[in-house]
Amino acid sequence: MIERVRAVLVTRDHTMLVIRRTRPGVPEYWVLPGGGVEPTDESREAALHREIHEEIAGKADIIRLLHTMESDDERQLFYLARIATWSFDDRTGPEFSAEGRGEYALEEIPLTLAGIDGIDLKPEDIVHVLRGAIRAGSLGVEASL
Repeated sequence: MIERVRAVLVTRDHTMLVIRRTRPGVPEYWVLPGGGVEPTDESREAALHREIHEEIAGKADIIRLLHTMESDDERQLFYLARIATWSFDDRTGPEFSAEGRGEYALEEIPLTLAGIDGIDLKPEDIVHVLRGAIRAGSLGVEASL
């Protein structure tokens, strides 16, 4: 089974970092930073730290596992994390130089219902989780920022 890790990266300004994907012939959409767990990763959390470093040259403090999605062949783990510094210009992930992958743009969106609803965030399951957590005030990162 393929495992992927992704992060809801919350900034000090109570925004969330997302990557806008633009690909030929595909409507624009957004994803959370992250990627596949590799055999050399010591843990899922180590994989997430590696992916955050590769994708946004950032360092995050993982707070907790927020949500898990599973299908027959893939498991995605979504973590809640704080991030203070990043540099999209210094990203190193191999996907950024691969032909035909389209464009990647890092954006900050408000961590609010309006912010979440203003983009086409994929997958849809994480949108429902975030909307519920925002409504319930259960993200619990504000006090730790």
